[in-house]
Amino acid sequence: MPGNKRRVVSAVGVAAVILAGATACTFVDASAEATPTPTANVNPDPGADALATVTRAQVDAAVDDLAASVEAAMDASGTPGIAVGVVYQGEVLYTEGFGVRDLDSGEPVDSDTVFALASVSKSIGASVVARAIDEGVVSWDTPVADHLEGFTLSDPYVGAHVTIADMYAHRSGLYKHAGDELEEIGYDRASILERLSLIPLAPWRATYAYGNFDITAAGEAVARAAGEDWADLSERLLYEPLGMTSTSSRYADLESRDNRAVGHMQLDGEWVVTPDQRQPDEQSPAGGVSSSVTDLTTWLSMLLASGEHEGEPFIEADSIVPAMSPQIVGSPPSAFGSRAGYYGYGFNVGTTAGGLVDVNHSGAFLLGTGTVFRILPGAGLGIVVLSNASANGVPEGIAARFLDIAQYGAERRDWVPLFMQVFEGESAPFGSLVGETAPTDPEPAQPLESYVGEYANDYFGPAKVEVVGDALELSLGPTGRWELAHWSGDEFVFHPFSENAPPGSVSKATFDGDTLVLEYFDQHDLGTFTR
Repeated sequence: MPGNKRRVVSAVGVAAVILAGATACTFVDASAEATPTPTANVNPDPGADALATVTRAQVDAAVDDLAASVEAAMDASGTPGIAVGVVYQGEVLYTEGFGVRDLDSGEPVDSDTVFALASVSKSIGASVVARAIDEGVVSWDTPVADHLEGFTLSDPYVGAHVTIADMYAHRSGLYKHAGDELEEIGYDRASILERLSLIPLAPWRATYAYGNFDITAAGEAVARAAGEDWADLSERLLYEPLGMTSTSSRYADLESRDNRAVGHMQLDGEWVVTPDQRQPDEQSPAGGVSSSVTDLTTWLSMLLASGEHEGEPFIEADSIVPAMSPQIVGSPPSAFGSRAGYYGYGFNVGTTAGGLVDVNHSGAFLLGTGTVFRILPGAGLGIVVLSNASANGVPEGIAARFLDIAQYGAERRDWVPLFMQVFEGESAPFGSLVGETAPTDPEPAQPLESYVGEYANDYFGPAKVEVVGDALELSLGPTGRWELAHWSGDEFVFHPFSENAPPGSVSKATFDGDTLVLEYFDQHDLGTFTR
């Protein structure tokens, strides 16, 4: 869908649009700032009042259906590899791999194959924060600026008072995916977090806008408070004690695994290994975890056991229940009488049509990852689906079918095509000139030397325009480099291709005297550069 709105699948929970709309019907006061009282001890039999009845027989039927469900979804989509894990009432019922982890090598996926998780990292990271809270390092209400030296936002009051909870609930006032465009052109984590202060804010604690670097700022603050690197902290507090030996928050660890899935995407209608694999270290707390279904079923089992592991307390309810509870409306009702969706601290929270609380998150990389987990705490049931394909809705469709059978005995609708349609719209090329043919008789450009120079911009840093050979070249940030092709008059075009710019994207670069406007980087009115 061409246009000026950036279609971002980077580390995102785009499936929440459907998951929330289809499964959430609980109303809460989204403006409340107090931490909710944990419900674990209030209702000792969660889900007892639900209309849906999850039985072992229905769960077994849903498990028996999985192989055919996965294979049908792979056939429909071309997804190279998928792994699935299921837990129920404290037992791992199923872990299985399908397809290949690398189309070039043909090596098969199994239950120990490690995948990049993208935004499922947010929920895992929230579990790390909950453990840090148990240690007394921070609380959910700790201001980020208390431990992240120099951190602020464009409103100094908000910058000083915005909390770890605010950032994990995406209610800081930053726009959707703020900072992703800086990561894309090579800025490191520290530089990105510093430049968040240049972004105009929407109303604090009243606006939901999904992002990666809000959660990254919060995770970094927790790590600083603990005196550790985020990846080390995650390993010490979560991965190591749970025995998640194949899980890491560093890309180098994923890259070093022998049994790892590489990312794939469609180019010219054919699935291929992504030329440049996604390396999300700069946003590690939000999108940098890698893991296997074997490890993730251990994590899900702990969550479903109210924070216990092997019969012993692991995370206190006071720390983890707020994260898995509605904290802000994430997707308002689309029509009168339709359901809303909610976000906690790193978790989507809703209610199934059968009345069971549904806690979930999706992960998506355009450059080759689609993941989802869903748990029904009241039924003690959870599923995780990992894939090595450019996010296409297949994992969400498989999980939705499974939970339908487990709750109602049959799939209520054909979920895979529905989710695939949503994801296809989200990954359309960017740009107002997409699909346009270059003018056959364009207005002439000025001599190329007249456009040369350094154009300043506080947020993105300087854009440098040079003549290279017989064409203009644009440089932006540490790694952004594009050739500018003449379109007409003082208007040129370049072709961004990245996690946030799907193949076929086209951006205008418009010169006007000493001003340069880059369409792709101007989606939030920050893309004007001055020579």
